[in-house]
Amino acid sequence: MTYVGQSANQPDAAVRRSGTTRASLRDVVGAYVGLTKPRVIELLLLTTVPVMFFAARGVPELGLVAATVIGGTLSSGSASALNCVYDRDIDEQMRRTRRRALPRHVVTPVAATVFGVVLGVLATVVLWTWVNPLSAMLALAAEAFYLVVYTVLLKRRTTQNIVWGGLAGCFPALIGWTAVTGELAWAPVVLFLVVFFWTPPHTWALALRYREDYANVDVPMLPVVARAEVVGRQIVLYSWAMVATSLLLWPVADTGWVYPAAAVVLGAVFLVEAHRMWGRTKGTEDLTLIQPMRLFHSSNLYLSLLFVAVALDPLLTR
Repeated sequence: MTYVGQSANQPDAAVRRSGTTRASLRDVVGAYVGLTKPRVIELLLLTTVPVMFFAARGVPELGLVAATVIGGTLSSGSASALNCVYDRDIDEQMRRTRRRALPRHVVTPVAATVFGVVLGVLATVVLWTWVNPLSAMLALAAEAFYLVVYTVLLKRRTTQNIVWGGLAGCFPALIGWTAVTGELAWAPVVLFLVVFFWTPPHTWALALRYREDYANVDVPMLPVVARAEVVGRQIVLYSWAMVATSLLLWPVADTGWVYPAAAVVLGAVFLVEAHRMWGRTKGTEDLTLIQPMRLFHSSNLYLSLLFVAVALDPLLTR
């Protein structure tokens, strides 16, 4: 059972014509850049670099940071490009994604596949050579998990797709730590879990906004198969787990005062926003009343500021 209308979302005229229109060099370059999903890269680097500062208890060696950023960018771009290849059939039908390179036929599936594989190989070489083998293997594991477990096995089959598939997006916390220390520890595991619990509220808020798109392509995101009130309740539960987990870093890693203070304030603000959205779902499916994008944008701000606090804590309290 779905809780959205079943309207057809066909690509617009510009998209349909793009297959027969010769693209300019600028269009092609932009299309390849778009395949890497730059906004996703930004988010992943946001959870990598601050952890490097935290692991170094100060400013890490800048060459190491540069190599980790380059390797992480290439790895994330590779996973995103190959995801676009696999999902090109549904991307063409969804309003949110039909302007991507493959639905517009600016890049062929074969070219996108080669591009993604090359980026993945380069990412492994960069991380293995200029960072360390452990970080390289973690990045490779994250990419494989995202492509095989999430994209192929879970996304089109279960409402839990983003819960477990979102694990791939948690690896940067581990990679940032191992890039500096060469080994794993409990501190990055706590941050890994923070991102794990953050992912469902973040993604479900966006999926609630675009649930008709997901319904039209038979992707069973939770907001497609459940009432908005149920989604809101799940978001609140995961939000509480996220905030509680974030506070564990204080005793586990013996942080200074900056991080716990930020975690408490940011967590409280996020919980208020999550509860408010849940309240707005009571008795309605009207998205103009629910305003799920408010929570989506709040989730981006929460994660950004929390990891900024991770980086600043050793700089301000050592």
